[in-house]
Amino acid sequence: MMRISYQYRLKPNKEQQKNIDNTLELLRYQYNYQLAQRFDWYEQNRCSLDRCPLICHLPELKDRPNKASQEKSLVQLKKDRPWYKKVHSQVLQSVCDKVDKAFDRWLKGDRNGKKSGKPRFKGVRQYKTFTYKQFKQYHFVDNKITLSKIGEVKVIVHRPIPEGFVIKTVSVTKKANGYYVTLSLDNKEVPTIKPDFDANNIVGIDVGLIDFYVASDNTRIAAPKHLRKAERKLKSAQRKVSRRQKGSHRRLKAIKKLGIQHKKVADTRKDFHFKTAKKLIDKYDIVVVEKLNIKGLAKTRLAKSINVCAAWCDSSIAGWGKFISILINKAENAGLKVIAVNPNGTSQICSNCGHTVKKSLSVRMHDCPVCHTHICRDLNAAINIKNRGAHGLKAQLMSSKASR
Repeated sequence: MMRISYQYRLKPNKEQQKNIDNTLELLRYQYNYQLAQRFDWYEQNRCSLDRCPLICHLPELKDRPNKASQEKSLVQLKKDRPWYKKVHSQVLQSVCDKVDKAFDRWLKGDRNGKKSGKPRFKGVRQYKTFTYKQFKQYHFVDNKITLSKIGEVKVIVHRPIPEGFVIKTVSVTKKANGYYVTLSLDNKEVPTIKPDFDANNIVGIDVGLIDFYVASDNTRIAAPKHLRKAERKLKSAQRKVSRRQKGSHRRLKAIKKLGIQHKKVADTRKDFHFKTAKKLIDKYDIVVVEKLNIKGLAKTRLAKSINVCAAWCDSSIAGWGKFISILINKAENAGLKVIAVNPNGTSQICSNCGHTVKKSLSVRMHDCPVCHTHICRDLNAAINIKNRGAHGLKAQLMSSKASR
């Protein structure tokens, strides 16, 4: 089964824009209300002491608000507040999903056990997306999409939906420069591994700051540094925001212009990542990358040049984490493989003889005193990454044959 997402720009009229903005604002109120319910339950039922006497009074525990109970309350909500009838039921239910995930990640953590920070209430214009969890295929025809309670909206279809894919969910997002719709597409007939998969067509890549990546075949792509190139315009737009009076219409206009500038940087970087990933996938069947500690690198002096936060956000200059996630996704969709290997010692160990050559980060060449290999340290690391990936794949194939 293959799951991909296509995003198109919407061209709603003034009435439809008003409906979308009103829907987002009503959903924001409901998100904050449901989150407040969770916080109230948490504060009333938790004990502030770390130990208790042998005999103490325990208050009666209240029922914990959960996704099911909050979804049931939406029926009464529409009776008490009739203006919520303008919002589709699936869209309202998606708010319960968001609240449930945010609260559980704070208390329990994700599937890997990593906890997120305490959820925050959404301020004005901070709730920007709503989702239709079920969608009829015939509601998207040619360059128009029918959104319940919104109407028939024009869409800029810059690329057609591939044959065999079915629309599963639809999300509407308000961005700095307009409105967008994201279609989640599903196809169960696509094979997981393509028939002519070649395990010997393999390459290793070493990501860096001078070069975005250096491949084991000595091909390299220079780091584009989109954010640094746009810093001058961003600073100018940020100064205009800081000079405007808070709460004024001029400040809102300045904030919108700043958001557009940031979106341009993010879109340019995203386009570069997708095109670079496609070049690798078109040329190789297996791409081996380093299993990088993104959170650890974000705390070092290289944070601005890497600038990859814990969520692998789009504000990065090099954007290694985001690029690798795009590469993995494109490889899976193409029936190919991306292998992540341990990065320890890849630049210190000689790719020719295996001898360890200690060198600082400022030393850009690898000189081995044993076999006299003289190559770029990034190329040396890329070759080591490729060899580790090939060795791991060979061991995996051997174990799969033995299990048969």
